Amino acid sequence: MTLINGLPAHVLLVHVVVVLVPLAALALVAAALWPRAARRLGPLLPVLALLALVSVPLTTQAGEWLERHVESDALVRRHTELGDGLLPWAAGLFVLAAVVWWAGRSASSGEPGGARGIRWSALPVRIVVGVLSVAVAVGAVVDVYRIGDSGAKAAWHDSYSKTATGSKD
Repeated sequence: MTLINGLPAHVLLVHVVVVLVPLAALALVAAALWPRAARRLGPLLPVLALLALVSVPLTTQAGEWLERHVESDALVRRHTELGDGLLPWAAGLFVLAAVVWWAGRSASSGEPGGARGIRWSALPVRIVVGVLSVAVAVGAVVDVYRIGDSGAKAAWHDSYSKTATGSKD
């Protein structure tokens, strides 16, 4: 994907990542910490995380195309390096979202102990999944912020005047 309606696809697709990754992270944490939230979200949780996961390589590929079509400088290179690190976080969100959804589904369906004897209601399992979910969610959101901040700096450095250039009537 290179252009959308005459604009570089990256500058449009990045908005999908900026919305879906934090939204999936928030939904994951809510579902992992509150079983009622997991039941209410149902299959929406892994679907949302899957959409976030798919949006990352699409946006990255569009960004690589854009990188070849702009002047290279240290800020662009830094943004590119940071952008390459988001995929593992998005994959972690998806895997944990699928685990939380599956475990919540198994527990609510009345399966004794769920598959392989893992009980979602067992406190140690819930604690481990909850801690992992919070850690991956925070890591993903922080990474999205760092990537976005570096992208904004790369796009806007030396592109505007710090003093007003025109007069307002």
